[in-house]
Amino acid sequence: MTADFEVTEKAAAHIKALMAKRDTPALGIRLYTKAAGCSGLMYKVDYVETARDDDAVVEVADVKLFIDKESLPYLKGARMDWKDDKFETGFVFDNPNAKALCGCGESFMV
Repeated sequence: MTADFEVTEKAAAHIKALMAKRDTPALGIRLYTKAAGCSGLMYKVDYVETARDDDAVVEVADVKLFIDKESLPYLKGARMDWKDDKFETGFVFDNPNAKALCGCGESFMV
């Protein structure tokens, strides 16, 4: 299954660096949404050791991003980037499905 989801080169490079530091090998990372936060859904990222048959896979710069089928509708058309400046460091998401964001930016509503 393929996904309508974009991963920037900066995000892919950071994922690759994280995976290189890991003691046990991983196939890539899993991006999913979880019911949490003040707006309803949060982005979550984990390592993938075993792929699932129904995962959507996005590959950028030799990095695989796995998205579970339950999260795919919330992430369709979204973009994952890496930001590192004096005010913020971490993955950032530009998601056209998000109708509202919480004040701290940790969760979103569709």
